[in-house]
Amino acid sequence: MQYPLTFEQYQEGLRNGKFMGLKCQTCSTYTFPAQMVCSSCGHSDLKAAEMKGEGTIRSFTVVRVAPEGLEPYYTVAMVELDEGPWVTGNLFVRESEETDMSLIGRKVRLGSQPYRAAPKTDEDMHVLTFNLMV
Repeated sequence: MQYPLTFEQYQEGLRNGKFMGLKCQTCSTYTFPAQMVCSSCGHSDLKAAEMKGEGTIRSFTVVRVAPEGLEPYYTVAMVELDEGPWVTGNLFVRESEETDMSLIGRKVRLGSQPYRAAPKTDEDMHVLTFNLMV
């Protein structure tokens, strides 16, 4: 089976500041991250597409008890991308900004940062991040 967007291509895009998803050639719905079929119509005629990388915060939570290897008190947000898909990632909030309900509806720009996927490997995986837009 031919994948229109492999995990390696997705990761390469993140490393280069590109947010790659899939666009359905049947209904024009964007899927991010990549899946085998369109999340809207179920067709498999998908093509790799670069996404704008902007969206709106729809929900968030503050992690106060972090898993091993991560520092506590970080914010995870659920963002609706301008193209439609919803994604989660770490939200970077400046110290001068409050982490309260005023975040809902704020515009963000996607980013990524390297994350050591496994302690015994030398390979970093890039994970999604969000920065508030002014």
